Amino acid sequence: MANAGHDHVTVRRARAGDAAGCAAVYAPYVRDTAISFEEVPPDAEQMAARIRRAHVWLVAERAGAIAGFAYGDRHQERAAYRWTADVSVYVELAHRSRGIGCALYGELFEQLRAAGVCMLCAGITEPNHASLALHRAFGFVPVGTYRSIGFKHGRWHDVHWMQLDLRADGGERTAPAPRS
Repeated sequence: MANAGHDHVTVRRARAGDAAGCAAVYAPYVRDTAISFEEVPPDAEQMAARIRRAHVWLVAERAGAIAGFAYGDRHQERAAYRWTADVSVYVELAHRSRGIGCALYGELFEQLRAAGVCMLCAGITEPNHASLALHRAFGFVPVGTYRSIGFKHGRWHDVHWMQLDLRADGGERTAPAPRS
């Protein structure tokens, strides 16, 4: 798996035992921010179910602990969306701005491409300049903004939507390979 440079971070596929660490990384985003619209942090069991359901779920491990995670999950239920994934990345607050999000996304996108995913979608609650910059750096383009779509922490929040075409052919609109 990938190594995130001088911080000695290893990016690898999530295992069942990683659920508690992922839940711990995610909890402050749920409790203290509008970055996630969830209002109650999921516990390890709920996180384990999410890990099992995802197309790909990766963790960044530093000094034996989970420092972040990223995943690609189903975009919508309809069969026509089976080549599309929603992606997210969360980095433990003490480890932000160290390249961990980039390392996670770089590996995630390669694994999703190898799995036959063609299009990635990301929803970013405003304001979140770091996330917007990360997505732009990977080539995501804006596709629209849902205005005042979510209410959390006493106010309404916009969600900015971006997408990234993973097709090597520049987005040729031919029929993709079969995908379950």
